[in-house]
Amino acid sequence: MKMLAALITVVAMAFSASAGAQTLEELAEIVRQAANTEGQINQEREARFLRERDNQRVLLAEARAEMTREEKRSDDLKSEYDRLERELAELTTVLQERMGNLGELFGIVRQSSGDIQAALNDSMVSAQRPARGVFLSGLAQRKALPNVQELSTVWSRMVTEIAESGRVVKFNTTVERANGAKEDMEVVRIGVFNAVSDGRFLDWDSAKSTENLIELARQPAARYKSMANDLQNAAPGEAVAMAVDFTRGQILRAVVQSKTPAERIKEDGGPVGYVIISVGIFGLLLCLWKAFVLYTTGGKMRKQFKSETANKGNPLGRVMAIYTDNPDIDIETLELKLDEAILRESAPLETGLSFIKVLYVVAPLLGLLGTVVGMIATFQMITLFGTGDPRMMAGGISTALVTTVLGLVVAIPLTLFHAFLQGKCKALIQMLEEQAAGIIARLAERHG
Repeated sequence: MKMLAALITVVAMAFSASAGAQTLEELAEIVRQAANTEGQINQEREARFLRERDNQRVLLAEARAEMTREEKRSDDLKSEYDRLERELAELTTVLQERMGNLGELFGIVRQSSGDIQAALNDSMVSAQRPARGVFLSGLAQRKALPNVQELSTVWSRMVTEIAESGRVVKFNTTVERANGAKEDMEVVRIGVFNAVSDGRFLDWDSAKSTENLIELARQPAARYKSMANDLQNAAPGEAVAMAVDFTRGQILRAVVQSKTPAERIKEDGGPVGYVIISVGIFGLLLCLWKAFVLYTTGGKMRKQFKSETANKGNPLGRVMAIYTDNPDIDIETLELKLDEAILRESAPLETGLSFIKVLYVVAPLLGLLGTVVGMIATFQMITLFGTGDPRMMAGGISTALVTTVLGLVVAIPLTLFHAFLQGKCKALIQMLEEQAAGIIARLAERHG
C-alpha cells in the first residue's frame, strides 16, 4: 500500500512537472528528482516505522513485566488477606470469650442503673439532693462499657441513699402548698419516710412532681401534727416522739384519697341514705323526748312515794287519790277503780315506744333497700361495660355497703334506747301496781 501510494505520488509529480517541462531531458530530470525525493521520503518513513516498532516492543515488554509484578503483588495481597482474616477470626473468638463475663457485667450495670435511678427518683432524699438520677439515666442508656470511675459513682450513689435513709435532716427547699403556691420553707426529713414543715406533713410523689415536696391537702389527726411541730422545734440531739409512715407516703396518700363519713354519705349513700339518716335523727329525738318524759314522771312519782298526801300532778298521786277520794268504798270496787286508773296512767307512759320499735325495724329494711339499689346499679354497669374495670362497679357496691351500714347504725342504737325506755316504763308501771296492791292490802286489814 505504501509503494502504491509512492508510485501515485511520483506519477502525480511527474504529470505536474511535465506540465512545465520544455524538452524530454528536462522531463526525465524532473522524473528522476521526483523519484529520489520519494525514495528519501520512503526511507524516512521506514526508519520511523522501525523506531516506533522498537518502542512498541519495549513498551510491550515493560507492560508484560508490570503485569507480572502486579500479578505477584495480587497473590501476595491475597495471601496476606487470608492470613489477616484468619487472625481476625481468631482474635474475634478470643474477644468474645473474654467479653462474655464483661458483657454480662455491663448488662447488670445497665439494669442496676435503671433500677437505682427509679429508686432515687422515688426517694424523698431527692428533694434535698436533686438531679441525682441524671448520671444513672445516661449510664442505663449507654451502649459503651462503663469505666471504673463510673462504677464507683454508682456504688457511691447507693451507699449515700442507704446512709440518708437513717438520718433526720433539716434543710430549706421549695414546697408546693395545698393551694398550688410554691414557697421556700424549712423542711425536716425523717429518713426516706416522712417530711414535715410548719407542722404539716409533706409528700414526695415522683409520678406527679420530681421538683418539689407537696403539702398534703388533707392532714392526719391533730396529735400527729403536734408531733411534727415538736420534731421541727426540737433542739439538735433532742429525742422526740414522731409517727413514721414506713410505707414511704402510701398511707398518707391514702389519707388524702379517703372520703370522710360526710362525703361517703353524700356521694355513696344517695337518697336512701338520707332517708335512713332522717329516720335515725327522728328516732333519736323521739327517744330523748321519751326519756325526758319518763325521768320527769319518775321523779314526781318518787317524790309522791315519800308523801302521804295525794298530788294529782303525777300518775302515782292520781292513783292514790282514788282511795283518798273514796274512803268508804268496798274492796272490790276499789280494786276495779285502781286497775282502771293504772291502765289509764300506763297509756301515756308507753306512748311512743311502739313507734320507736317501728323505726328500729324499718331502718335495716331501708338499708337492705339501698343494698338492692346498689347491686342493681352494679349489674347495670357489668351489662354495659363488662367486668374488665372494677372501678366501674365500685359506685354501686359502695352504695350497697354504705346504706347497709347506715341502716345498722340507726337500728342498733334505737334498739338499745327502746329496750332501756321500755324497762323504765315498766318500772314506773310496776310502782303504780305495787302502790295499788298496798292500798288494797291496807284496806283489807282495816275491814278485817
